[in-house]
Amino acid sequence: MADMNKMVNEITSMDEDFAKWYTDICKKAQLIEYTSVKGCMVIRPYGYAIWENIQRILDGMFKETGHENVCMPMFIPESLLQKEKDHVEGFAPEVAWVTYGGSEKLEERLCVRPTSETLFCEHFKNILQSYRDLPFKYNQWVSVVRWEKTTRPFLRSREFLWQEGHTLHATREEAVEETLQMLDVYARFCSECLAIPVVKGRKTESDKFAGAEATYAIEALMHDGKALQAGTSHFFGDGFCRAFDIQFSDKDNKRQFPFQTSWGMTTRLIGAIIMTHGDDNGLVLPPAVAPIQAVIVPVQQKKEGVLDKAFELCDTLKKAGIRAKVDDTDNSPGWKFAEYEMKGVPVRIEIGPRDIQNNSCVVVTRLNREKNFVAISDIVETVEQKLAEVRDQMYQKALENRENHTYNCSSLEEIVSTLEEKGDGFVKAYWCGDEACEDAVKEKTGVGSRCIDGNVTPTDDKVCVCCGKKAEHLVYWGKAY
Repeated sequence: MADMNKMVNEITSMDEDFAKWYTDICKKAQLIEYTSVKGCMVIRPYGYAIWENIQRILDGMFKETGHENVCMPMFIPESLLQKEKDHVEGFAPEVAWVTYGGSEKLEERLCVRPTSETLFCEHFKNILQSYRDLPFKYNQWVSVVRWEKTTRPFLRSREFLWQEGHTLHATREEAVEETLQMLDVYARFCSECLAIPVVKGRKTESDKFAGAEATYAIEALMHDGKALQAGTSHFFGDGFCRAFDIQFSDKDNKRQFPFQTSWGMTTRLIGAIIMTHGDDNGLVLPPAVAPIQAVIVPVQQKKEGVLDKAFELCDTLKKAGIRAKVDDTDNSPGWKFAEYEMKGVPVRIEIGPRDIQNNSCVVVTRLNREKNFVAISDIVETVEQKLAEVRDQMYQKALENRENHTYNCSSLEEIVSTLEEKGDGFVKAYWCGDEACEDAVKEKTGVGSRCIDGNVTPTDDKVCVCCGKKAEHLVYWGKAY
């Protein structure tokens, strides 16, 4: 029997097939289209508008913390990439190479950037002279290429959009502070703007960025109980600077190696939004990044005065800074309701002849379909209130989902039985710090380490979930995208 609450029947139910549900939303909501280049996608205007809002907000946060935007080349000479051994080994399987320029074979292969640490290092070496130049606090918005074997829209594609921050500091302490500050910026952005609760923590040694001393990440839990790494922040120490011979003169005119960081977020955030908030009718967009925050649907729009009033409402909302739109196409109101339900527009406003007579309209929220009859004179205040309520309710719903799917386990057997009984989710369990135990947990339970909880120092009675020795860390474990 069909779900009577389901407005968009073209979307597969998430309980039936979560992967197909996700792909259906990406396609039906007109976020992406596939291309003839395997593993790459077209980000369509509606999907790109979400990214533009993400970019606009994050860029403002970066500038508030003193960062400037730059743009590095797309190509990296092979000799430059080879300078940091761990880095090149970490990225080698994913690198795409350019070997010809026109019809002539290149003397040296060029890598299509998978990330830009080596380019920034070359640049820093060329411009850094004195301690007075520091810190360098740069960011760039570009695309990168990683030759992924298995791809999925937004989550993993061969070319994707991102921002990558790169900074250089005179002292280790400044660089560590920068690393953690940017992790906090990411966590705040996800919480406040995307309504996604995240877990912050340090990656294990085996899972850190190639060439980093330490990698920190924010991890979010999706509808299906799998984790998604939503952002990373890396502390490089002075390793890259030594490899590239980046030095500066300190206050005593002595040559010193500076300390470096990098950090990034990508278009996979759009995938995180879909899988955290979406439902069987499509997208549910956080108001902060929704391309349309309020859509106005005229009812009986051919009757005199209806469209005029709809556009008047729209102008009023726009002047208040609300992203509003009137759908004056000749599709039926029912079709429009389903269309904007699927596209996740946070607020829908319905107005017809009877509403106009009563100086009112109908306001419906996408999240829970709550319907209110509102005086036209109160429309701005009401929509602003509803947008704030929707964000708070979305966050609370996602937080409850995470808490309901976070399990404390004290043995490998308990991890296996808990996941079998309750389904996927975060597992919190203690670990001794030995990589062999980390590997054994994954092999025997199917869950890998996501991050170390830096807020917990294990007491003497806490033991490793694998070997039983004294625990060094409390770790979040889980299956991941």
